[in-house]
Amino acid sequence: MTARQFLVVSAVMEIGAGLALLIAPAPAISLVLGFSGTETAAIARLAGAALLSLGTACWWARHDDDRAASRALVRAMLVYNASVVGLVLSGGFGLLAPLLWALALLHGAMALWSLRVVMGSRKTVGPRA
Repeated sequence: MTARQFLVVSAVMEIGAGLALLIAPAPAISLVLGFSGTETAAIARLAGAALLSLGTACWWARHDDDRAASRALVRAMLVYNASVVGLVLSGGFGLLAPLLWALALLHGAMALWSLRVVMGSRKTVGPRA
């Protein structure tokens, strides 16, 4: 499992989620969290733009093999995915619907994958100052 594979999968996931939140924020949020409203739609669009930018960064870095920028992006995705899991498990999104549990599991798997990529890149790169 390479950084490139991780970045491609992350790109597809985050671009898809970002576009869903930008194009149809109310149905997307209602499907995942079970609530909606005009304020929710505005915040969902902002989150969609952020996810779209994360996804495109992953997509554009997919050929950057083991350079500092791609390693930093994988680490940033580790923080993001672990944060999503933490927010879901702490009750930060309210009651847990089945789809929210599924998303938490997916983000947990992505966090573990990114951790594995980070740990693998440490072994292939010489000592750092």
